[in-house]
Amino acid sequence: MSPQPASTSSREIVWPSVITVISAAILIGAEVFGAAFAGGWALAILFGLNDTSAHILQAVLFAIGVMIMVSFIRTA
Repeated sequence: MSPQPASTSSREIVWPSVITVISAAILIGAEVFGAAFAGGWALAILFGLNDTSAHILQAVLFAIGVMIMVSFIRTA
């Protein structure tokens, strides 16, 4: 059997799909980061945390949101 030639087809960027992914990332990002901020604030009140602890909790939830967004963008 002779080896098959390498594929010479070029990969083309489909711009409407790229724009759709970027738009979805903006929408989902706003929801994820808004939920992280509101969730941190609500949990801080629920557990009676002071302002510094509330900001730390919000930062942790924000970092989790960043990981979610990176995963979404890489998958898309």
